[in-house]
Amino acid sequence: MARITASVYTSHVPAIGAALDLGKTGEPYWQPVFKGYEASKQWMKDNKPDVIFLVFNDHATAFSLEMIPTFAIGTAAEYQPADEGWGPRPVPRVQGHPELASHIAQSVIQQDFDLTIVNRMDVDHGLTVPLSLMCGQPEAWPCPVIPFAVNVVQYPVPSGRRCLNLGKAIRKAIESYDEDLNVHIWGTGGMSHQLQGPRAGLINKAFDNAFLDRMIADPEGQAAVPHIDYVREAGSEGIELVMWLIARGAMADLAGGPAPRVKHRFYHVPASNTAVGHLILEN
Repeated sequence: MARITASVYTSHVPAIGAALDLGKTGEPYWQPVFKGYEASKQWMKDNKPDVIFLVFNDHATAFSLEMIPTFAIGTAAEYQPADEGWGPRPVPRVQGHPELASHIAQSVIQQDFDLTIVNRMDVDHGLTVPLSLMCGQPEAWPCPVIPFAVNVVQYPVPSGRRCLNLGKAIRKAIESYDEDLNVHIWGTGGMSHQLQGPRAGLINKAFDNAFLDRMIADPEGQAAVPHIDYVREAGSEGIELVMWLIARGAMADLAGGPAPRVKHRFYHVPASNTAVGHLILEN
């Protein structure tokens, strides 16, 4: 059967992608950010998955305010990097895994989670920046990717509890697939940041690091945190962190297995006007 061997969590700051694409990674401002991912890139080479299930949020490229699904799974064979207003990022096309994606959709919907099935969409920085941080700048991404988009843009957005339980359903779906695949599940977005209004530029280091602590040791407790706490403490865009709970819910300890191993943890301020957080957990 297929199995989830690890979960990866990372911010997906668009300016990080621009720094990579424009050759600015060696500049003093950006060096600390990319240094924090050096160990992760080596880990990725040493623990190459067969498939990545990547949880992210779309930023009005695949979807618009006219139509926003709460949860959407990509079932296409290929995804083009999106043009977010200044041309697509110069990164490889994303190869999908239609067979596993369709199986997950079938299983998760039968577990009473309503998913939107997307057979065609472009993928923006929410998906491509995490791939760049973990994989560098290859000619092709190292494996197929299943995009899983979550609405954290237009309220109402899904609760932390809903996201954690969805992760549990995704784990069951993957483990019921009858091909021997090594799967990573990634949760992206966050950490604390606000892009507009009087609190624009808000960063809350204490909240961010407490969140990382609870992601490791108490995901059920973190799943009970209400939306208003994220917005008040981590800024209006801090709500993106609920997407991490989908990846965390898929880990073995929440199905009675042992606690995950922490392989890497990193936190840095600032990157653009955002805090950057990163975590790798192994089953």
